[in-house]
Amino acid sequence: MKKRKKRKKEVVKKEVKISKFILYYFLIFLALVIIFGTNWALDKAQINNFEQILLTLTNSVSTASNEMIISFIKDCILISLILTIIIFLIAKLFNNIEVFIKIKIKSKTIKINFYKIISFFFIVSLIIYSTYHVTSSLYIYDYIKYNNIESNFFETLYVNPKNVDLEFPEEKRNLIYIFLESMESTYADKENGGAYDINYMPELTELAKNNINFSSNNLVGGAHMAYNTSWTMAAMVSHTSGIPLKTVFNQDDVSTYEAGTTLPGAYSIGDILKKEGYRQYIMVGSDLTFGGRRNYFENHGNYTEFDYYTAIEDGIIDEDYYVFWGYEDAKLFDYAKEELTKISKSDKPFNFTMLTVDTHFPDGYTDNTCKDTYDNQYLTAIDCSSEKLDEFIKWIKKQDFYENTTIVLVGDHLSMNTYSFDEIDSNYNRSVYNVFINSAVNTECNKNRSFTTFDYYPTTLAALGVKIKGERLGLGTNLFNCKETLSEELGNDYIDKKLMENSPYYNECIGSTCKKDK
Repeated sequence: MKKRKKRKKEVVKKEVKISKFILYYFLIFLALVIIFGTNWALDKAQINNFEQILLTLTNSVSTASNEMIISFIKDCILISLILTIIIFLIAKLFNNIEVFIKIKIKSKTIKINFYKIISFFFIVSLIIYSTYHVTSSLYIYDYIKYNNIESNFFETLYVNPKNVDLEFPEEKRNLIYIFLESMESTYADKENGGAYDINYMPELTELAKNNINFSSNNLVGGAHMAYNTSWTMAAMVSHTSGIPLKTVFNQDDVSTYEAGTTLPGAYSIGDILKKEGYRQYIMVGSDLTFGGRRNYFENHGNYTEFDYYTAIEDGIIDEDYYVFWGYEDAKLFDYAKEELTKISKSDKPFNFTMLTVDTHFPDGYTDNTCKDTYDNQYLTAIDCSSEKLDEFIKWIKKQDFYENTTIVLVGDHLSMNTYSFDEIDSNYNRSVYNVFINSAVNTECNKNRSFTTFDYYPTTLAALGVKIKGERLGLGTNLFNCKETLSEELGNDYIDKKLMENSPYYNECIGSTCKKDK
C-alpha cells in the first residue's frame, strides 16, 4: 500500500514537472511571437492605432494575401519556434550542471539552484519586455487611455444623414466610385504637388489637373487621413458614411465586432441611393468578406457583390487561380467592363463601386505588362496602376452611359508601405488622392482647403447633382460648397484627438441601433 502511494506521488510529481516544463517553454514561445509579431507589424505596415489591429483581426482575415500569411509564419512563428528550441537545448546543457547558492538565515542554511534563479529571471524579463514592447509600439496603452475618456464630439458635431433633406435631380446620374488602394498624391513629382523628383503617377496627375481635384495647396493634393480611417475597411466607412470605424461598446443585441462593421446606426451613401432606386454593385479583386467589407455593404445598400469567388463562377479566372490577394487589377478592370456593359442597359441609375488591389503594401503587385523602369518595386506598382486606371477611364468615356455618369477616383487611405517614403522631405504633408470626373456641378473652392475623407461623403452626392440642406452629412462637408469643413474650423489635430476618445453616442447610435435618432 505504501509503495502504491509512493508510486502515485511520483507520478503526480512527474506530471506537475511536465506541466511546468510545457508552460515554461510555451510562455517563452508566446513572448517571442509577441516581440517578433510586433516588429513584423511595424516593419510591414505603418500602424498608427491599435483599433486597426483589433477590428481587422476580429473580422474575417482568413483570405488575407498568401504572401502576408507566409511572411508572418516565417518572420514570427518559425523564428520564435527555432529560438525556443535553441533556448531549450542551452537549458538542457546547463541543467546537468548543479551550481548552488547558499544563503544563511539565522541558524538555517538554504541552498538555491543558481540555474533555477537564472531561468526564473529570464522568463519574467522576457514576459515584461514583450508586454511593454507590444503595448507601447502598437498603441495599446493609448487605446486603453483614450477609451476611458468620454467625449461629446459626436453629439455636438455629427449630422445624422437620416434627418437631412436631399434633393436629387430629375434625371439621376450614375456613379462609378473607385477606391484606389493606398493611392496618395505623394507619388506625383514636386512640380505637381508630390514628394518625388520622378512622377510615379503621371496619368492620375493629369486626370487630377484636367478635372476637379480637391487639394490642401494650389497643386495636385488630397485629404487628411483622420484617426480610425487608415485601413481599407475603415476608409470605406469613412468615405461612404462620413464617420470613422471605431470599436463599439455596449450593444444589446449584436456582438461587439460584428457591430463594428455592420454599424446599424450609420446611414451611408448606399442607404441613400438604395432609397432613391439605384441599383448598387461592389467589385473587389479579393474575398469581399475580408475585414468585414461584405457585412458592411450588405447591410448598407444591399449591394450586388463581385469578388474573387464570383470571378471564378463567371469564368474571369480559373478555379485554382490565385495571385497576391486574389486576382490582379488587369483582370478586375476586364471584369468591370463586362459588368458595366450589362448594367448600363437598364433605365435605372446605378452605383458601381470598386476597389483596386495592385498597390497594396508591402511591395505591391506587378504583372507582365508593367514596365520594369524603377528599382523600387512598390513605386513601379504605383506607376503601372496609374497607367491601367487611365486606360479604364478612357474606356468608360467611350461608352454611351458616360454622359450621365460621374466618376470618383479616391485613394482609400495613405500607404502602409514602410520603405518608399524614407527619402522624401520629412515636412511633406502626405495626402489621400482624389479626382471627380464629369461632375454635375463645378466649384472654385477646391484648392487650399483643409479636409478629411469624411468630406467625400456629401461631396460625392453633390457631384451627382444632389442638393444637400446645410451642406453637411455625418462629419463631412460638401467640398463643392465654400462652407468651412470641420478640419478648417477645428484643425485636424483636435479632430484626431477627439476621435480617439470614447463616444457614448457612437456606441449607442452608430455602432448599435439608436433608441432615438438625434
